[in-house]
Amino acid sequence: MSNSSAMNRIGFIGGGRMAEALISGVLAAKLYEPDKIRVADPDGRRRDHLKQHYSIQVGLTNGDVVGASDVVVLAVKPQMIAEVLKEVRQSVARQLVISVAAGIPIRRMLEFLVPQTAIIRAMPNTPAMVGAGMTAMAVGPGVGPEAVASARRMFESVGKVAQVDEHLMDAVTGLSGSGPAFIFLAIEALADGGVKMGLPRETASILAAQTVLGAAKMVLESGQHPARLKDQVASPGGTTIAGLHQLERGGLRAVLMDAVEAAAKRSQELGN
Repeated sequence: MSNSSAMNRIGFIGGGRMAEALISGVLAAKLYEPDKIRVADPDGRRRDHLKQHYSIQVGLTNGDVVGASDVVVLAVKPQMIAEVLKEVRQSVARQLVISVAAGIPIRRMLEFLVPQTAIIRAMPNTPAMVGAGMTAMAVGPGVGPEAVASARRMFESVGKVAQVDEHLMDAVTGLSGSGPAFIFLAIEALADGGVKMGLPRETASILAAQTVLGAAKMVLESGQHPARLKDQVASPGGTTIAGLHQLERGGLRAVLMDAVEAAAKRSQELGN
């Protein structure tokens, strides 16, 4: 792809929740106009929803979307990637292709496209739906700086972005891709602890969720190591160190590390 080529038209193959989060983000950031956004999705209800809420173009075939777009986002399930790429192969020429399908390496996608196709593989996570996502991007061969910047701007419209080498994408999937589910479980458990100690369920849930949000914000904005922030809360002989002792006794650190490892290995299996 030429670095000087304009990328003012974007198309989504797949109109699910992640695609909608990105559409909402780029519109809010004024990166694209509604009439420059196209979506192909087999679900009529999804098409109607996207048309009604965002005034974008829907009801197109995959080939139509690719042919009329400068940037193509593959927002389909991993098991559908091969079928979709075979279908649009003849339509892909100068476009930047961005895949958000978990576990599918760039080399595998290139098997179905012309060799010089510009591909970026990305792993956004579900908090992108509320503008607080974390996306990791791996850049394929021959992708120019303008294309990389365009992809980064899109994902920055729904959160933070990190660029990594592609061999690290499975680790990314295990950590930030699957990580929200691990944190949802932790929030639920913290709330359950509050309920056990007498708090109303709704109050306990708000306390737990806002505590996790605030703690994450402190890590990001203070620049301090999480261990240092933890030490600032745990005063000698106090309540927090008593709770931390129980977490260490239960092996919380090892369990979370094992969860990331298991999710990353499953991502590797999907890619193979």
